[in-house]
Amino acid sequence: MDQPEQYEDGFDVKTIIGALFIGFVMMPGAIYLGLFVGRDLGPAAEWTTIILFTEVARRSFITLKRQEVYILFYIASALASSSGGLQLAGGVFAGKMWDQYFVRSPAARGLGIAYEIPNWVVPGPDSEALMRRTFFHPDWIYPTAILLLGVILSRLNWFGLGYALFRITSDYERLPFPYAAITAQGSTALAETTTKTETWRWRVFSIGAMAGLAFGAFYIGVPAITGVIMTKPLQLIPIPFVDLTRNTEAVLPAVPTGFVCDLGAIVAGFVVPFWAVVGSFVTAVVTLALNPQLYKMGVLQQWTPGMDTIQTQFANYIDFYFSIGMGTSFAVAAIGIFGILAHFYRNRRADEEGREHEPGTLKGIPGRGDIPLWLAIAMFFVSTLGYVLLCRHLVPNFSILWIIFFGFIFTPLESYVDARMKGLTGQWVRIPMVKEGVIILSGYKGIDIWFAPIPEFDHGARAQQFRVLELTGNKVMSLVKAELLILPIVVLCSVLYWEFIWRLAPIPSVNYPYAQKMWHLSALQRGLWLSATMPGSERQTMFEQAFKWQYVVGGFGFGVVAYNLLAAIRMPTLLVYGVVRGLGQLPHYVFPEMVGALISQYYMIPRFGARRWKQYATVLSAGYACGMGLVGMGSVAFALIGQAVSQMPY
Repeated sequence: MDQPEQYEDGFDVKTIIGALFIGFVMMPGAIYLGLFVGRDLGPAAEWTTIILFTEVARRSFITLKRQEVYILFYIASALASSSGGLQLAGGVFAGKMWDQYFVRSPAARGLGIAYEIPNWVVPGPDSEALMRRTFFHPDWIYPTAILLLGVILSRLNWFGLGYALFRITSDYERLPFPYAAITAQGSTALAETTTKTETWRWRVFSIGAMAGLAFGAFYIGVPAITGVIMTKPLQLIPIPFVDLTRNTEAVLPAVPTGFVCDLGAIVAGFVVPFWAVVGSFVTAVVTLALNPQLYKMGVLQQWTPGMDTIQTQFANYIDFYFSIGMGTSFAVAAIGIFGILAHFYRNRRADEEGREHEPGTLKGIPGRGDIPLWLAIAMFFVSTLGYVLLCRHLVPNFSILWIIFFGFIFTPLESYVDARMKGLTGQWVRIPMVKEGVIILSGYKGIDIWFAPIPEFDHGARAQQFRVLELTGNKVMSLVKAELLILPIVVLCSVLYWEFIWRLAPIPSVNYPYAQKMWHLSALQRGLWLSATMPGSERQTMFEQAFKWQYVVGGFGFGVVAYNLLAAIRMPTLLVYGVVRGLGQLPHYVFPEMVGALISQYYMIPRFGARRWKQYATVLSAGYACGMGLVGMGSVAFALIGQAVSQMPY
């Protein structure tokens, strides 16, 4: 995109109304979807908000500027998106909802760590606050204070370092940020829909939304409604998947088998790059053939007949895939860092050969509303110092030098590497498991360090975010105002809705099938790391059972060799990234995703063309998510009202 000629403030009354709409109307739907089917609203929140406002604008004979559209987009994404690997949306208290489960989970009790989790994270497992299922209890004062302090520090931290990285990589180094232009073009196109000219986007979006509504009525609507009037919800379509592991264990021992019935998995295959899906599919197929052989060889020792998918997946994770996945993750990080160093080398050669290039500057651009670079660095420094002092207060026996290292050295370094990677290719790269390795190798004993707010962050994506802000013609203060608005809304709505939903039924429970099924696996995997620093235990920890350096080296070698081999024979190197992605994924989700990828590659692209179909697929996926989100919001309204009324004495 061309550089904007002028910059405007995209924050106004429309964005304030949009933020309130998302917080008070969409957040409960996002919470319910996350607990029920393991989804967040994602694009549904963004698209639904923007479409609602653009339609109102068209009927009011006014238009939305692209600056306003992007700020709405940003607010919707921030308020309704999920955090972590649990697909758990619902603001800052979503993490505390997970903590209340984990402290009382069978995994924590079985590992003997339930009573070791510090009270500044979550009240103890016998706390009255957890028994009564409420956040409004004195036992929550300390955890909530630490949580809110962390929220404030995190915003100062990412804004300061993210903005500084943007000025360095975009203004000075003039990196292209290819994906930033795509997002900015989308905001521009959506702003154009406030005119009375109907575009193809609306038709494709409507098709996806109708598909989401129709499928969601059976997948989410029926169980949600029957859960109010029946003892156990009626699932016409199994959630989250059909488990066939026990049925196939005689033929495929130690193989988690089954499939998901979610149409969204096929739709995802339309959007995810084809060769990335193929890589994941290859991993799933190899797993089907490899696991029985590894079981016969005695590598997969934890698995026993009779285990279901979750138990099988975790047993294999301990015996083999934890270490292999760690090695391949290191390989991906090394490949990305090598690519950046190679780019530096090419630039240096170009300078030595006297090639002309446009010089960059750190002076800023007139009219963009830039803040002084020293102020951004000061925000990062002060917030990082706050993290260091907070960690010193919470875990006084852990070496403060490591916390300083993470905050002032590792975070800027890793963020800069990732910002350059996004600026050059749009791809994400991160050095994996550094914090985990430092904690374990430090010799520290105690599990409190795993919950401490160690300032180990990757703010590389924030540089791209500021680039999108620039390309949409927004002043920097637009983002500052948006964040100041988001913070109180997300805190207030989060605590109110989680409190209400938690009081209606335990979380997880039979009312939330995805959480009931998958949170146990997440708790087991979380406990794997915590067991590495358990004090006073002579038995081999679960981490020591899982970590095998030979497999880590093998995974690293496989990743590097496979990448270079594919590059040498001019095959898509995205296959390697797909394989790494598939190692942490149940095959149940991979096979329907592959169906969607095949339909996309061999039917849709020949019919519509690659460029046009990818545009269609993105909008179609957003429409489908919107349809599912609308069903989710309708279902949560019915379920919450029904359950609330049923608990009233009269």
